[in-house]
Amino acid sequence: MSSRGKALSVLTVSTLAFTVCFMVWMMFGVIGIPIRKTLGLNATEFGLLTAMPVLTGSLVRVPLGVWTDRYGGRIVMMGTLLACVLPIWLMSYATQYWQFLVLGLFVGLAGGVFSVGTPYVARWFPKHQQGFAMGVFGAGNSGAAVNKFVAPALIVAFGWAVVPQVYAAIMLGVAVLFWFGSASDPSHLVANKSSWGAQLKTLKDPRVLKYCQYYSIVFGGYVGLSLWMVQYYVGEYGLDIRWAALLAACFSLPGGVLRAIGGYLSDKHGAHQVTWWVLWVSWICLFLLSYPQTDFSITTVTGVRSFHIGLNVYGFTALMFTLGIAFAFGKASVFKYISDDYPGNIGAISGVVGLAGGLGGFVLPILFGVLLDLTGVRSSAFMLLYGVVWVSLIWMYFTEVRSRDVLRGNPA
Repeated sequence: MSSRGKALSVLTVSTLAFTVCFMVWMMFGVIGIPIRKTLGLNATEFGLLTAMPVLTGSLVRVPLGVWTDRYGGRIVMMGTLLACVLPIWLMSYATQYWQFLVLGLFVGLAGGVFSVGTPYVARWFPKHQQGFAMGVFGAGNSGAAVNKFVAPALIVAFGWAVVPQVYAAIMLGVAVLFWFGSASDPSHLVANKSSWGAQLKTLKDPRVLKYCQYYSIVFGGYVGLSLWMVQYYVGEYGLDIRWAALLAACFSLPGGVLRAIGGYLSDKHGAHQVTWWVLWVSWICLFLLSYPQTDFSITTVTGVRSFHIGLNVYGFTALMFTLGIAFAFGKASVFKYISDDYPGNIGAISGVVGLAGGLGGFVLPILFGVLLDLTGVRSSAFMLLYGVVWVSLIWMYFTEVRSRDVLRGNPA
């Protein structure tokens, strides 16, 4: 097989593996709803349940990224896929809250595949195509949408316990396909002997810290909302789990699939320009999504009149669809920054930035639950994200925008 053929084969099987891993990673966003009802969990406990896999998937990204640089993506990816099969299967036998939390930590290993696949795939392509290649691989985020199509159907037909069993079988099958469809190239290995602690010291670089902040929004926000949206639709609009999951996929699907387009745009126009407009579109959407359902009365010349302001299910879904597109482009543009600035250390830097994004995805569902328990306002989740995007816009303006031509993405 030619070098080009190997590159395309690696990209294909790696993207498939990442899609399945993300589907597993987001599993609690759907099966957590019947589990919550069975165990009588409040919003905070539900948020913690959905976030546990995200925690492990975030923490392992740095060591997995380092190992990918040292040993190659093929062997590290294969080992991670196989390590997830048994915990996923055992999930169907859990009966107590602590058991779900513990198993969720092991299932979360699936989320670490991203920091393996990103450098593994990127090094098979020339520099001017790396943004697109990483975008195609990152489209595996659409596994969050696949989960919303598959899991509700299985729950309605057989009960929630069947979902982990089916997912474990799929994971094992994909691991076999990956092994036979992937390849190794010794020239892609990086002679990097530094420790994990040394890799974390890259956070002292202001650019890395800034990219972590961006990624905590576009990826952390994507993960947090993907986990939160099914129950949001159920609670806010009174939908059953199948319709709620279908509409929630209107956010998850573009948020994953369109990442490849974000990679292409980042290659063509630059990471800076794409990220700047992503943040502005996100800010506008979150501002509108933050407004709670409101009834108020005013006194007029003809008497007291009552009004209602709030998004209906169609307007809400349209805004979430737009937000998903923005996040998809932003996830690709942030990693284009990394491939441009750190070409010889993509694995370690992407691991650190991925860690920040994953931790955002871990913290946000918990904070969503805490805010809901404290305020009783479901849209408080969007209020929180709106404030975080404000911080990033201000940071980006002072560190990048003032010294660049935003429309062209070039230094002024």
